[in-house]
Amino acid sequence: MSSKESSGAFQTWMCLICGWVYDEAAGAPDEGIAPGTRWADVPMNWTCPECGARKDDFEMTEI
Repeated sequence: MSSKESSGAFQTWMCLICGWVYDEAAGAPDEGIAPGTRWADVPMNWTCPECGARKDDFEMTEI
């Protein structure tokens, strides 16, 4: 994990399939991911709550 990912500003990751956005600061509590959870710490088997896409189908975005 890079130092940029482990410290500093939270990032957002967007599903390239449906456009759902994962915000590290907010997490995804309804999906069992606590606020403040970095993308690198989201389990590899996690899927998009909107369309079921895998983590590989997300890209970091700036909002």
